[in-house]
Amino acid sequence: MNILILGAGGREHTLAWKLSQSPKLKNLYVAPGNAGTSKTAINIPVGVNDFKGIKKAVLENDVNIVIVGPEDPLVNGVHDFFLNDSELKNIPVIGPQKAGAELEGSKEFAKKFMIRHNIPTAAYESFTVETLQQGFDFLETLQPPYVLKADGLAAGKGVVILEDIAEAKEELKTMLVDAKFGDASTTVVIEEFLAGIELSVFVLTDGSGYKVLPTAKDYKRIGEGDAGLNTGGMGAISPVPFADDVLMDKIHQRIVKPTVEGLKKDNLPYKGFIFIGLIKVGDEPKVIEYNVRLGDPETEVVIPRIKNDLVEVFEAVANGTLDDINLELDPRTASTVMLVSGGYPEAYEKGKEITGYDSVEDSLVFHAGTQLKEGKVVTSGGRVMAVTSFGNNFKEALATSYKNIEKIKFQDMNYRKDIGFDL
Repeated sequence: MNILILGAGGREHTLAWKLSQSPKLKNLYVAPGNAGTSKTAINIPVGVNDFKGIKKAVLENDVNIVIVGPEDPLVNGVHDFFLNDSELKNIPVIGPQKAGAELEGSKEFAKKFMIRHNIPTAAYESFTVETLQQGFDFLETLQPPYVLKADGLAAGKGVVILEDIAEAKEELKTMLVDAKFGDASTTVVIEEFLAGIELSVFVLTDGSGYKVLPTAKDYKRIGEGDAGLNTGGMGAISPVPFADDVLMDKIHQRIVKPTVEGLKKDNLPYKGFIFIGLIKVGDEPKVIEYNVRLGDPETEVVIPRIKNDLVEVFEAVANGTLDDINLELDPRTASTVMLVSGGYPEAYEKGKEITGYDSVEDSLVFHAGTQLKEGKVVTSGGRVMAVTSFGNNFKEALATSYKNIEKIKFQDMNYRKDIGFDL
């Protein structure tokens, strides 16, 4: 079987690493890929939103399944593009159609979905530039801190949490009037702040059956102790130690099942991943947000714990036979630490040579923002590499990752030394 993965990050390298272990795989392609994926797959220099280029690559390479990594092409309708093309319509795409991808594409759409299907979440209202004054009035009814979310995709940076009401009003004005996040903030969702500890639950569905994948917890802030700016994720742990059977049963009954059933009731065809961002408030789980793909860097701890042949799993999603799969998981804990460019998530330099990653032992190194340049691996993004390790608990796993990180070098390399600090 020939498979094409769309994307260029750590998530896509992890998927490529796992798929390449399958005896069912003939050729693996990644578009556009990175320096890491070039070791286990053939990189194709096509962007994830270049649908015509993707079509050409699929037909030229006799691709049998397409796996969509990031959210952008899903929200932009890559699955629909395949279904509406006579040459592509019989090639399965793992990832929802545009209508289902609105769960991530629009915060307001997701909130309405949750309310409609009685899925526990924070109280909210949404506002546009025309209703700015009502937005100010709504903020006055809330207790700090104040949570403002750009409705559309803002590369994980569209959520702002502020303690001061004057700052919150100014931020709302900046998002709506000054278009701080461009089109993504033409609508802004304001919601009540939920105090608790976060975790992520990943679900894979073929549209009727579903499998709950391992839980994970990621660390978004750049600074230790969860300080500083939000990033795409600085590290992750799986499974989540506090996600016991009682909490998982609540999550399953109140959130996972109603989500999958809700997609069916709303006639939203969905074949792919649902990434549910949750918060445990007291003993009760509530949904913060939906994403319509695997998380990054959560993928780097979730996928290595799955023992099944991943090609078989994706085949089952394509064929609607996911219920027949018995998911087997590694009972050990996996943890990952992200190495990032100096200055990230603000301005940073690219093109720094990376050394030492090939001398790592007892850890997996997944490339995120890397590329090959004149035979050398150099940095090409803010998040550069993820170092994943196994252990009997998260502390043991992290110790192995941190030991191996000492071998990896690039100019101005930065990483968090306190992943798991709140567990």
